[in-house]
Amino acid sequence: MIQTASVSALLQVALPNAARPAVVAVGILYFAVVLGISVWAARRTRTARDFFVAGKGIGLVALTVASVSVSVSGFAFIGGPGFIYAVGLGAMYIVLPAAVTNVMGAWVLAKRMRLLGEARALITIPDAIGARYRSRAAQGLSAVAILVGIVGYMATNALAMGVVINSIFGVGLGWGIWIGMGVTLAYSASGGILAGIYNDVFQGTLMALASVLVFIFVLQFSGGLGEISRTILAHDPTFLGPWGKLTPLAALSFFFVFSMGSLGQPQAVHKYYMLRDPLQLKWYPLLKTLGLVLVLLLYFSVGVGVKSFVLSGRLAPLASPDQATPALLLNVTPIILAALVFSGVAAATMSAANSFINIGAAAVTHDLPVAFGRRVKNELRWGRAVTVLIAIAAAITAQRSGTMVAFLGIFGWGLFASTLVPALAIGLNWQGATRAGAMASIATGLIVTLALETVAYWKVFTFPAGVTASAVAMVSSFLVFFVVSWLTRRTAPMEIDPDVRLVMEL
Repeated sequence: MIQTASVSALLQVALPNAARPAVVAVGILYFAVVLGISVWAARRTRTARDFFVAGKGIGLVALTVASVSVSVSGFAFIGGPGFIYAVGLGAMYIVLPAAVTNVMGAWVLAKRMRLLGEARALITIPDAIGARYRSRAAQGLSAVAILVGIVGYMATNALAMGVVINSIFGVGLGWGIWIGMGVTLAYSASGGILAGIYNDVFQGTLMALASVLVFIFVLQFSGGLGEISRTILAHDPTFLGPWGKLTPLAALSFFFVFSMGSLGQPQAVHKYYMLRDPLQLKWYPLLKTLGLVLVLLLYFSVGVGVKSFVLSGRLAPLASPDQATPALLLNVTPIILAALVFSGVAAATMSAANSFINIGAAAVTHDLPVAFGRRVKNELRWGRAVTVLIAIAAAITAQRSGTMVAFLGIFGWGLFASTLVPALAIGLNWQGATRAGAMASIATGLIVTLALETVAYWKVFTFPAGVTASAVAMVSSFLVFFVVSWLTRRTAPMEIDPDVRLVMEL
């Protein structure tokens, strides 16, 4: 789980006394902006449609920046640079699929989900699955899978926020968790996804600015990429090899999981419903790719830069790879830049937390009741109530900051990928997909991911080098989806309504 790296690194951060006033000032300014955006959004949130999909009125640029913000989260700042520092350029295979994924997302998912949402007044991802297969059971099962994944994401995000806030303000981990979740809850419960989107825009802009500044500073401090390369090649040439220190199978496994798996991440896919004008989607892949390039400049530059600085003796050896970003910020860069990046980490974790709170509330108040044939009468009121309950549960779980949270955080990405990609991404593009195939793939992804991650976490079973539980679960889910759909292919034509078929053929 990508947030776990952020937590493990920041737990070891101790801000120097001289640095704390600047970091605290930037942190207070950040929270003030978040509060202002939240008050504005709360005044514009009047219906469940406003609360869950921002009234389907978000412009392309705002949607793109918000999507970038939740896609990279705190990983781009802490876990990613540490991963590059540890394994070399092989770590780039996690982010190399970004451009391909953005194009696939726009072509195979975004347009169809947006048009289907307009035709059926849909507001959730399970809504789309239920409409595609004419199945309330499929909608309910996908909602359960999403809720299971959200448990892990929310617990680790709550812990990450607590660690960052404690690092900035020195209030203690427990208070940091509750303050961070309280701020996130304030705009999640009041302004819903509308507040989340525009806070994501602010946070994504902050992340991009911090990333570019760090990249420029690393180049100036090191003498350029050429000097960095020469230093690393003199001491550790494998680091700059095409696979880094990973095996080819491991690198390609990362590429597969993070390219195909991205099509099932609800925090990003859910935003397709919100675009004001579907015709603007043709620009979405380009804009999102450019945004990711800016944000991921820090991911790359800190990883290779700190490796060079340590090898040349300009920085002390790191206690752990995840200390790459904190070590650079607190020992090399200007303190105001360190403050900006620490605020960026807080921004990233809050972006992700808000998205998952909103999606979880929609699953509880909309999808599960629909699956049981009993719609909630006032979804806006109950949606706000459930966001409070989810946030409190996440904060309580996060305070158990040991084995339980670490375990819950492991399987989120793979679980979403294996349960949603076949039924949703392939299902909306292949008329031969069947209801039985979709439900079997969702169940397979859920069971296989939980089983493999559990035995791997408790060291009952060890995967061969380069093989990951996420990859195995995704392949299993895909195979089951195609095999069961083929076996039940006679039912396929009867399971697509005319309006859904029309959207799929556009």
